Amino acid sequence: MHKFTRQLGRIAAACVITLGTMNAVMAESYELVIKGGRVVDPETGLDDVRNVGISDGKIMAVSEGALDGARVIDATGRVVSPGFIDMHAHGQDILSARIQALDGVTTGLELEAGMLPIADYYERSAKEGRPINYGASVNWANARIATFLDLKPKDDVEWFFEAFAKTNWQEEVATPEQLEEILAYVNKGLDEGGLGVGILIGYAPGTGHKEFFAVNKLAAERGVPTFTHARYLSMLEPKSSFEGMAEVVTAAAGTGAHTHIVHLNSMSLRDIELIAPMIKTAQAQGLKVTTEAYPYGAGSTGIGAAMFRGDRWRERVGGVDASNFDVGGKRLTEEELKYYQTEKPETQTVIHFLELDDPKDREYLDMSVLFPGGVIASDGGNWLVDGKMVEQHTWPVPENAWSHPRSAGTFSRFLGTYVRERQEVSVLEAIYKLSYGPAKILEDAVPSMKQKGRIQKGADADIVVFDLATVADKATYAMPAQPSVGFDYVIVNGTVLVDDGEMQTDVLPGKPVRNPVKK
Repeated sequence: MHKFTRQLGRIAAACVITLGTMNAVMAESYELVIKGGRVVDPETGLDDVRNVGISDGKIMAVSEGALDGARVIDATGRVVSPGFIDMHAHGQDILSARIQALDGVTTGLELEAGMLPIADYYERSAKEGRPINYGASVNWANARIATFLDLKPKDDVEWFFEAFAKTNWQEEVATPEQLEEILAYVNKGLDEGGLGVGILIGYAPGTGHKEFFAVNKLAAERGVPTFTHARYLSMLEPKSSFEGMAEVVTAAAGTGAHTHIVHLNSMSLRDIELIAPMIKTAQAQGLKVTTEAYPYGAGSTGIGAAMFRGDRWRERVGGVDASNFDVGGKRLTEEELKYYQTEKPETQTVIHFLELDDPKDREYLDMSVLFPGGVIASDGGNWLVDGKMVEQHTWPVPENAWSHPRSAGTFSRFLGTYVRERQEVSVLEAIYKLSYGPAKILEDAVPSMKQKGRIQKGADADIVVFDLATVADKATYAMPAQPSVGFDYVIVNGTVLVDDGEMQTDVLPGKPVRNPVKK
């Protein structure tokens, strides 16, 4: 009897051990495991070899110990980073997003300009599907165009640039009735889940200062940021870039709004030596002012924009001539510049405002790109052939397609230049600027961003695996349609979008980043 009891006890103990082992295996079995990579998480300061377990679109484990998965990616010798977050992505279509994914971007947000109507944008994007996560602020400029031109707003970049042919919305102060209509459009967009308010006041510099203040006041009341393209691309006073930046700081002080300054580099021109200390002082005094920049000395916009018109505009922008303008990879003559500005003001152009072969101009750019606490954002756009947008399902991007090279290479250019070559920032600091920093800027107003920009248990499984030794931008001004290299794996919501460097065109794992819709 005692012998039989002892045998039962041994069998029971063996069952307990077996079940415990099975539970342990089950607890550590994931859909996807990234093994042995250099995991970087700026929020916690982690920068060490770890294994990452992913299931159901979330990071389920970050472990020193081995993890079991249905698929295992060996990331030995690679950096494993939270996916990059681009706060300034104008290319809101499938093609543009795929090219950005090959540059490490897992979330591309249209915040500078924004969209209007917001509901139409999110509905269209969800219906078409997106490779990476997407979202938008409310487009104040579209609200102004609709009000002044008595049009129904459209979430269409071509609709916006076509409005350049009319100047009243760019140059006139709104009446009280018009301002009320503009604010109503903005309010409705926020009710529909907009992530903040995009204020392209640089395209409508005749806007009243009271209107700018009122829009920021509304944003403060709604608890969302404003994203401002400041007035006056100019180093001459009055109406200088310094004055435009000061207006943004004043709005933060006077309304309590979180004001975000877009492309600090291209708006500041060579006055960054004055503008940067002003912003730093405002931040030190507790004002919520944040910044972004891209690592190029040239910008891009419609050639008929207000900043390229008016008294002494060439001198204001830094003594430019027609050769500073590039259309389709070709520098313009004076006759061509006049033709485009008169007959085709919607034409996209690259404008070279800093010459990076000049050490002083390189220093000016560095002041913006390396601004303490500032982040990297591309200001990238759509892809055009003969002035027409390339159909978004096209892949790969046609060799003759045109855009600013930042549309393809911003993030790899920053890593290659500022981290690997010049060693201006550490890998941990770089990932802050590329991923955690943007999430941190947005998370108070956009709660879902608290799950992004991190390699932590419970965070969204938006992850990039790249080789710091080889990551590089290939896009040039002459040949921009060249995706970046060095990003071996790009994972969006747990789905492998870029697999061993190859784009997977059969998956569209992007999800909306959107605030709650107010019924």
